[in-house]
Amino acid sequence: MLYLWLIALILLNAVWLALVAFALPGNWLIVTTTALFAWWQADNKIFSVYTLMVIAVLALAGELIELLGGAGGAKRAGARLLGSLGAIFGALTGAVLGTFLIPIPLLGTIFGSCAGAAVGACVFELLAGRKPQDFFRLGFGAGFGQFLGITTKIIIGSLIWLTVAIAAFWP
Repeated sequence: MLYLWLIALILLNAVWLALVAFALPGNWLIVTTTALFAWWQADNKIFSVYTLMVIAVLALAGELIELLGGAGGAKRAGARLLGSLGAIFGALTGAVLGTFLIPIPLLGTIFGSCAGAAVGACVFELLAGRKPQDFFRLGFGAGFGQFLGITTKIIIGSLIWLTVAIAAFWP
């Protein structure tokens, strides 16, 4: 019966992983579900404390990389601190707006987040007195950085899922 529960856990974690692409906290849901399962099945010692710590650290790293992706891209393109902060604010706002305004699953959220990072960086740089001729470079850098951040978070989520799946059946 334990193996059926483990398969159910892995399938549920796959659903949580799919949520990551929609800018939802799927990685944290994987960590939480796995930790609760480990607590529930503590007598069976399925997941070690080290496994749980590793997946929690990976989830945190994924969040930081996604959050700072647009800011890093904007900074690399020449934005100042205010433009980088604008990219973070724009990415968060754009992800929410894109999800509702562009009703294409996954694409609306990703496009909204990337476009929001670009617009946020440009608007905040404009407020700081930056010249408009720099906007394309700054906006592209912020948008591309945000896309890389999202992609990296999805890859890290896949690594978390794989870690749990292997640890579930490792002797």
